[in-house]
Amino acid sequence: MTPALNKPLPDIEALATGGVKFTPQAFLGRVVVLYFYPKDNTPGCTTEAMQFRDHHKEFVKAGAVVLGVSRDNMISHDKFKQNLELPFDLIADTEEKLCHMFGVVKNKIMYGKKVKGIERSTFLIDAQGVLREEWRGIKVAGHVEEVLKAVKALKKETA
Repeated sequence: MTPALNKPLPDIEALATGGVKFTPQAFLGRVVVLYFYPKDNTPGCTTEAMQFRDHHKEFVKAGAVVLGVSRDNMISHDKFKQNLELPFDLIADTEEKLCHMFGVVKNKIMYGKKVKGIERSTFLIDAQGVLREEWRGIKVAGHVEEVLKAVKALKKETA
């Protein structure tokens, strides 16, 4: 079941670095920024992760938890997190359950071949577990600031 705007997230469970288990219930009471990216240690994904890292204190101050999601395994995620000193956890969606649920698996053309890839996308879930905003097929430049602005607006709305 695909999450719909202004509706609660369907039940799902996913494991992240640091032994974190992501379920909509586990994060009730906190805003969640769930960002999907294609692959650890690639240029665009590294830049995006560093921007979330550099703005992390502002997200926390606004009451949000940031979680990155890709199809990489936990070992890859742990190295990526350690190398970039990421202060947030990464979900290893190796079976693509979360990716398919959010509809971010897309056909892409790479080097002339059709491949399945992850469309860079971000989802904003409010403290009640309701999907409030989504950004699909985004460009990295300026995106994190835009998400932060939406988190702050959400905080004002619910204050």
